[in-house]
Amino acid sequence: MIRVLIERHIAESLEEAYEQRARLVLQQAVAAPGFISGETLVDSHDPNHRITLANWRSEADWDRWFHSPERRDLMAELIPMMDKDEAVTVLQQNAI
Repeated sequence: MIRVLIERHIAESLEEAYEQRARLVLQQAVAAPGFISGETLVDSHDPNHRITLANWRSEADWDRWFHSPERRDLMAELIPMMDKDEAVTVLQQNAI
């Protein structure tokens, strides 16, 4: 299993529109092969900073979703609502 940390920063006054579109991205991800679970958090010091932590069966499953036409189409609607580029970090458990 891997974990994927996705950070996004929403432009001022677009929070509600972002939330509606972000829910669609999550709904599609849940249906993607290899998706296990996920949660979205809000930075307590910056309400426009959103962090999603998703668990995927493998990095190959994540890559398939990340590069899928479905995600690309959904992100095309989200990207204009962000004032910074999305940051994605793929994490794996330490073997210690």
